[in-house]
Amino acid sequence: MEQAFLKYFKQFEPELQQEILNIGKLEEVPENTLIMDLGLPIQSIPLVLEGTVKIFREDQDGKELFLYYLEPGDACAISLVCSGRERISKIKAVSMETVKVLKVPIEKMDQWMRNFPSWYYFVVETYQYRFEELLKTVDSIAFKKMDERLLNHLRVLSEAANSYTIEATHRTIANELGTSREVISRLLKKLEQRGHIELSRNHIKIIDLFHPTPL
Repeated sequence: MEQAFLKYFKQFEPELQQEILNIGKLEEVPENTLIMDLGLPIQSIPLVLEGTVKIFREDQDGKELFLYYLEPGDACAISLVCSGRERISKIKAVSMETVKVLKVPIEKMDQWMRNFPSWYYFVVETYQYRFEELLKTVDSIAFKKMDERLLNHLRVLSEAANSYTIEATHRTIANELGTSREVISRLLKKLEQRGHIELSRNHIKIIDLFHPTPL
């Protein structure tokens, strides 16, 4: 744990690193496990040491809106925002694979913001980066056609998995993009026909998504 933490959070002052290691609780989360849930109290801030976590919103009908992924070296910006005031989760977080997180109490948030410049800049930079990601999501929904959104989402999934093979069902992708499975299946089939991907059961192999022909 210590080696992974120091690798991904080396920007923190040694004193802060030691305090986090002393009070942080290491948790190993199995694949496809709910880490945060909408409307529940946030008691800790997870620092990701291993694996990928999906952050998304969900409405009363179970429809999802994908927001972003957390990878090693990340903390959830929305949990940082929530921890400062209401301490109620506004998002859902699910492990995409076996994930290791170091959980630190949210009560330390204000103290570290005052006492450690590295924590202050980490929080600010996390806010800024995720805010830009959210703007991209809003722009995509407002201004892009579904085929463009799908292409971008496949790139994101590939980058998050660090692989050219994506493990995802058509329904999962449809939920994340807020559309129907039939629409996603039709668009994926067109991408396959044009040689950009290869489809198999619950897997999508990326061939070339950076020079796609219009669907």
